[in-house]
Amino acid sequence: MLVTGAPFLPASFAATFSQAQNAGQAAVAKRIGTIKAINGNTITLAAEAGAEVAVTVQPNARILRIAPGEKDLKNATPIQLQELQVGDTIRARGHASDDGKTLAALEIIVITRSTVAAVGEQIRQDWQKRGMGGLVCALDENTGTITVAASCRTGTKTTVVHITKSTVIRRYAPDSVKFEDAKPSTLHEIHVGDQLRARGTRSSDGAEITADEIVSGKFPYIEGTVKSVDASTGTLSVQDVLSKKTVEVKITPDSQLHKIPAEMAQRFAMRIKSALPPGMPGAASSSAPAGGTPTSGSSARGNAGAPGVGTPGAGAAGMGGGAPGGVRTGGAIDFQQVLSRLPSSTLTDLDLKKGDAVVILATEGSPSSPNTAITLLSGVEPILQASPTAGQAMMLAPWSLGGAPGGDSGP
Repeated sequence: MLVTGAPFLPASFAATFSQAQNAGQAAVAKRIGTIKAINGNTITLAAEAGAEVAVTVQPNARILRIAPGEKDLKNATPIQLQELQVGDTIRARGHASDDGKTLAALEIIVITRSTVAAVGEQIRQDWQKRGMGGLVCALDENTGTITVAASCRTGTKTTVVHITKSTVIRRYAPDSVKFEDAKPSTLHEIHVGDQLRARGTRSSDGAEITADEIVSGKFPYIEGTVKSVDASTGTLSVQDVLSKKTVEVKITPDSQLHKIPAEMAQRFAMRIKSALPPGMPGAASSSAPAGGTPTSGSSARGNAGAPGVGTPGAGAAGMGGGAPGGVRTGGAIDFQQVLSRLPSSTLTDLDLKKGDAVVILATEGSPSSPNTAITLLSGVEPILQASPTAGQAMMLAPWSLGGAPGGDSGP
C-alpha cells in the first residue's frame, strides 16, 4: 500500500542540506522543514523535529534553490522570496531566539515542492520494490539485527534485518499512522511486538535484508464491547477484553471504519470453525464440511498489548491469492482482501450501541491523547465467537496500516 498524505522529507534532503555549505560560514542556528505558510517576509516552518518556527527572512538574506544530492552551493540558483511556495522544503540559517520559536534568517536553501513530490514518488516505488514488513519477534542491539515475522502463503516467514551505520531509522508518531509524520529514531526504541518495515538489499534467498531505511511503531489491538459513543466529538469508549481496561478511542477522517454484514460474518465464522483442529474449543464436528485443512498457527501477545507474532486464528490469517469473497479454496480466509471490498463507513453510519462488539487497530496514543483508530470493524460477534484470535487475524495480516510505505514484494 502506498504512502498517503502530504510528501514526507526524505533523508537524502536532510543530508543535502547538511552538506551544502560554503567554507568559512559562521556557525549559526539552522532549521529544516516544510513551509506551512508565508506572510510577507515571515515563513511558518513545520520543522522536521520540534514545534513550528516563525522564520523572518532578513532584507539581505540570500535565497538559493538546490537539487537533491548536491554537496555544495556551487550549482545552486538564486531565487526571490516571492518564488517560495507552501510545501517547499527549506533549510533556514540565522539567529534563533532563546526559546527556539523564531529565527531571523540570513540564508534560505530550498528544494521545491515539485521536486519533493517527484523524489517522494521514487522512494514510494522503491519501498514497493525493495520493501518488506511484519512484526518484530527478536532483536539484538549489539549485532544490529532485527528478526521480523510476517504471514505468507505457506505460513509464517521470518526475515533478518541488518542495521548499518548508514541505515535511516524512523518511528511513527504516537498519534499518527502517516509515514510523513514519522520521526528520526534509534534502534533502542524498537521493541518485540512492534510493526516494522524495512527497505534495502535482500539476500539471494530472501531470508535477510540489509536496510537502507526502517520505520517502526507500536499499534495496540483492541477487542471488546462498546461502552459509550459520542459521534459529535468522534470518540468512543470500549471495554477491552484483553487488557480488562476501558479504552478511549478517537475517530479521525483518516480512520477506516467498516461494518461486516451479518450474513458474511456468519459465513466467515463457519469457515473459521471448520479450520480449527479437532477437539479445539469451537471446532466443527468431524461430520461438518472442512473445505481443506489449513496450517495451524498460534497467537501471541507482544509487550504492552502489542500484536503477537505467530499465525493468528489457527490458520485463519493466511494470505495470498483467494477465491471470490476472500476465502482461498481449501485454505484460509484472506481478511485483508475482504476488508478492501467493504464500503467505508462513518461513526454515525455504524450506529454503534452499548454492548456491540468491535475490533480496533489503533495508534499508541500518549498520556495527553487517546488512541486514534486506524481501522475499526463492527459486526464481528460471530467471528469472535468462532475464534477469539480471528480479530487479530483480520487486523494484522501483514502490514495492514493505511499509511504504511509501499507493499511487499515478497511472498
